[in-house]
Amino acid sequence: MNFLYFILIGAAAGWLGGQFMKGTGFGLLGNIVVGIVGGFLGGFLFGLLGMSSNGGLMGSLVTATVGAIVLLYIVKLVKK
Repeated sequence: MNFLYFILIGAAAGWLGGQFMKGTGFGLLGNIVVGIVGGFLGGFLFGLLGMSSNGGLMGSLVTATVGAIVLLYIVKLVKK
């Protein structure tokens, strides 16, 4: 069941990150990938700042979304 939550949070975070950064999503699979990678990145960045999501659903979604936004920003810089 945790794997299903992991995928759903990844999809939602990827979609939210896509909406925030460029106004569109990346399709279901793309959103999941961006959200999952963003979750790892967000967890790493929040850890550096001494913050954590305490394992809650909303905290995990916020962490993954922030990570997805940072990931998309970095990708945007590299594409230039």
